[in-house]
Amino acid sequence: MAISIDPRLSEAARLGNIDDAFYALIHEDPYTLDHIDQIPFVHTPLHIAKHEGQIHFAMEMMNLKPSFARKLNRDGFSPMHLALRNGQIKLVLRLWKADKDPVRVKGREGKG
Repeated sequence: MAISIDPRLSEAARLGNIDDAFYALIHEDPYTLDHIDQIPFVHTPLHIAKHEGQIHFAMEMMNLKPSFARKLNRDGFSPMHLALRNGQIKLVLRLWKADKDPVRVKGREGKG
């Protein structure tokens, strides 16, 4: 059985909607991010925000749940790996400034 995140949270990350959508979900379930963190391989809101270029939302995720920066998605990539692969240098630098450990995360095929 595939476990995924709430589609409303995915949409909030995709659109970068922090105040109206994201925090509304947190008010509804304060453990929302903790539930996601328990899934071993998941496309987190940080992965989604990164993919969509939503830097402000991505940095909010880094502040609230730094462990998401080290989380691998089902394809074995961290948000940092994906940002590097997609040439999103501004986001890479912001992620690195916030937490230098994601640079050391081993991803797919042991690549860091």
